[in-house]
Amino acid sequence: MTEQHLLALYGLKYNPFLPGLPAEALWQAPGTDPFFARLETLLSQGGFALICGEPGLGKSKTLQRLAGHLERLADVAVGVMERPQSGLGDFYRELGELFGVQLSPANRYGGFKALRARWRGHIKSSLWRPILLVDEAQEVSSECLNELRLLGSAHFDSECLLTTVLCGDGRLSDRFRTRELLPLGSRIRTRLVLEALGHDQLLALLDFILEQAGAPQIMTPQLRHTLCEHAAGNPRVLANMGAELLAAGAERELGTLDEDLFFETFAKSLTPRRRQTPPRQAPAMAGRRG
Repeated sequence: MTEQHLLALYGLKYNPFLPGLPAEALWQAPGTDPFFARLETLLSQGGFALICGEPGLGKSKTLQRLAGHLERLADVAVGVMERPQSGLGDFYRELGELFGVQLSPANRYGGFKALRARWRGHIKSSLWRPILLVDEAQEVSSECLNELRLLGSAHFDSECLLTTVLCGDGRLSDRFRTRELLPLGSRIRTRLVLEALGHDQLLALLDFILEQAGAPQIMTPQLRHTLCEHAAGNPRVLANMGAELLAAGAERELGTLDEDLFFETFAKSLTPRRRQTPPRQAPAMAGRRG
């Protein structure tokens, strides 16, 4: 079964359960609009922001939505770091590429000055701080995180030359409480903490992505509720199960995906219900002696 056949069978513009969704198909997680508004303020001031949450709750998709939102703002310079696990030398090289500065690995101090000069020039011409987006930021070494803090700080820490959004799981938040990274953790000015979604929120997410993909009718209402009940509040779990169901339905050329297909597809992985055992009968009491 090819992807093209699957899409044609259900009249889909794209598979709504795969990671590569178009920007307009990204669901708006709770709390993102106020966070985006605070970041616009941060662009004129500089500093650090944090997106955190457990795996599968939509951190990267939120960062993708944020990147699209920032691109619509005039004169905002956005850099997206793609290799957070780099050592300090490669870390500087990537920053240079992102902000158009030719850096020499042998002259790190020269790179430090060149980046700051480029950021100062951008602030002077646009009044916006450049912004750096770092996904999977829990992989960034403490050395690089501290370098980033020092690189963007000027005039005895009274001026920020860069706005940085760090996006990572709970390990990142825990690291900010360590002695080594406490100076950076204390400088995070705004946070978005993503939490497990409730049933109604998962249902809204599912309805949205199916509608955007062009085929809201492919799942029965009962199946949608069943999916949400078994997703444990996690959008990634929901998407993985949805992809499995879509593939299984396409193999059988089913016009609509229903609850029966769900239980057939996941029969082995679902936790079986405990069998109800009848209560034991108390032994009959012997008659009283006369």
